[in-house]
Amino acid sequence: MRFNKLDLNLLVALDALLTELNISRAAEKTNLSQSAMSNALARLREYFDDELLIQVGRRMQPTQRAEVLRDAVNDVLRRIEGSISAKPAFVPGESNREFRISVSDFSLSVLIPRVIARAHAQGPRIRFALIPQVQDPTRALDRAEVDLLVLPQEFCTPDHPAEEVFRERHVCVVWRGSALAEGELTLERYMNAGHVVMVPPGTNSSSVEAWMANKLGFARRVEVTSFSFASCVELVKGTDRIATVHGRLARKLAPLLPVVLKESPLPLAQMHQMMQWHRYRTNDPGIEWLRQIILESAREMEEDMG
Repeated sequence: MRFNKLDLNLLVALDALLTELNISRAAEKTNLSQSAMSNALARLREYFDDELLIQVGRRMQPTQRAEVLRDAVNDVLRRIEGSISAKPAFVPGESNREFRISVSDFSLSVLIPRVIARAHAQGPRIRFALIPQVQDPTRALDRAEVDLLVLPQEFCTPDHPAEEVFRERHVCVVWRGSALAEGELTLERYMNAGHVVMVPPGTNSSSVEAWMANKLGFARRVEVTSFSFASCVELVKGTDRIATVHGRLARKLAPLLPVVLKESPLPLAQMHQMMQWHRYRTNDPGIEWLRQIILESAREMEEDMG
């Protein structure tokens, strides 16, 4: 099929090329041979009268024209994909669909096991791919590389619908043998201590706890950074440092470690944990089912806490 003399099959190749920035990987992604993908790139260059991808050292970089095309082409393909892949009904017991969910290790620890168990009870052949949140997870949602994000409200994108799953408070964790374990953890003691902080992998990343602390105007002395919330609880062991982490995660891990939980002296607001999905998947029956499973799992989690 052609539109304005452009073979529309080339849009799929263009999307893969602008995503992978590599002819071999783009060919593999679209199940084409490398020579067929090279031919597709040549035809695209001819049509747009632009190189689209240029070799810079050992890597390929998009031209300015390609940057303009990237999101527009992806948006068109996702809209089409969302329309043709949606089925009139989703029957969990008959499905072997794979859902790709982008989550932090916090959600992976406290919420997702309940989601997996509840989903398995309804659809034992349904599969899950749990994707770590690195770089910009909302970018993966834009490109429909994941079906669902679970992340704090502050990091949601305004381009797609979202719904609150649960709310969370932060607490402080200190080693049981530390002087900080004794008495009240005042703001002065908190600020004078060294801190263990989770920083997600990727450029310019920040944890929601660090984001809220910075918003309040506090500059802590960060002495250890980790890529995992759960590890922060253990990394205070044998030190006089503090980790400020999610309350549910801290309460789950504290009985297994020589640590003490303290109320945070920082006036941190509750974290609103959200789920977000692509706007073209709102009426996807499978996504609707998964969202309901997540909400039911969150309610169960709240009930178990009393």
